[in-house]
Amino acid sequence: MLAKRIIPCLDVRKGRVVKGKKFKNIVDVDQPETLGKHYSDTGADELVFYDITASNEGRKTSLEFVKKVADEINIPFSVGGGVSTLEDFNSILRKGADKVSVNSSAVKNPQLIKEASQKYGAQCVVLSIDAMKDKDGSWKVIINGGRKNTGLDAIEWAVKGVELGAGELVINSIDADGMKKGYDIELLTEITSRVRVPVIASGGAGKMDHFYEVAHKADVDGILAASVFHYGEININELKKYLKSKGIEVRI
Repeated sequence: MLAKRIIPCLDVRKGRVVKGKKFKNIVDVDQPETLGKHYSDTGADELVFYDITASNEGRKTSLEFVKKVADEINIPFSVGGGVSTLEDFNSILRKGADKVSVNSSAVKNPQLIKEASQKYGAQCVVLSIDAMKDKDGSWKVIINGGRKNTGLDAIEWAVKGVELGAGELVINSIDADGMKKGYDIELLTEITSRVRVPVIASGGAGKMDHFYEVAHKADVDGILAASVFHYGEININELKKYLKSKGIEVRI
């Protein structure tokens, strides 16, 4: 069994790491490079950075923080937010990121996934999906930082994204985001059963049991969290020891 990756998520707005609930009630946390180095030094396997207002504001990802982060850490990291062209991929990768995450732009132009995968390799292309459960029980794709319901079926979009060349999926449950009541096991299981690329769980971490539950029940390859790490509620090294004691393979 491949080791499960523990991945802090850092939402960036105006050059600062912030955190909210269901994309609302956003509060300031710290500098990206400061927090990034802290996680790099204390057991994180990877980091994910999202410029959370770039797409909605119609601008490109802020590259300044990407270079600062690359200079401070020694673990892989991905960057997303406002990525809409191959040139954006090139700019972010040249600043030191290992992967580039697409979300809203990929929904609007699915060929971007294919073109980026062909040019930079599938391992560099991460499709991030924000999903919300609809009244009919299905999950819909939400874009523009949680502001627009596309009506797209999230499961089908995940499958299509992989077919187009995405080498990894980050699946974020908006319903669970910041609520600390656990990951959306049902949503994640639907997706991991349908695709053959790594799937990263996002949205809902509140205690160590939630990490075990999603690793054990949903067969995800990585587990992403934000506030429980940012506010010191869960220590990554202690979390890994706990998961290992429960039979989950992790990198210690």
